[in-house]
Amino acid sequence: MDEKQMTITKLDTFADETAGQDMLRYIGLPALLGHEKDSLLYFMGKQLARNIEYDSLEDVYYIFQKLRWGNLELIKEKRQQIILHLMSDDIVRRLSSPIETEFRLESGFIAESFQKITQRKTECFETINQRLYRVEFKVYFTD
Repeated sequence: MDEKQMTITKLDTFADETAGQDMLRYIGLPALLGHEKDSLLYFMGKQLARNIEYDSLEDVYYIFQKLRWGNLELIKEKRQQIILHLMSDDIVRRLSSPIETEFRLESGFIAESFQKITQRKTECFETINQRLYRVEFKVYFTD
């Protein structure tokens, strides 16, 4: 979002259940974190994943749904790479909203989750497909 103030009517583009979280995440945190926001949000996602007890990909799916981050789905699994898609009505609303959205927090969470589950070093990168209202995560095993 640019430096202009957001009109109150634009709040209606947020889901009622997540409006507060979205305002903090996409307006408050970027202002607080500054130009390091992408790296810090990625690290924050990794840290969140370290503090929740789970041991399967199904548990990660459940966590994403519980946190209203969206529906995570495994698309392709290779020896050194895994592709996941994130979709939901909440994702559509976030991508349609007047603010700049990102998914670095989720990316960090996924990276740490796969590292925890597989015991292999990982990195995760996300790509937003605005046309399909979908986020693709590519998990790379770096060992």
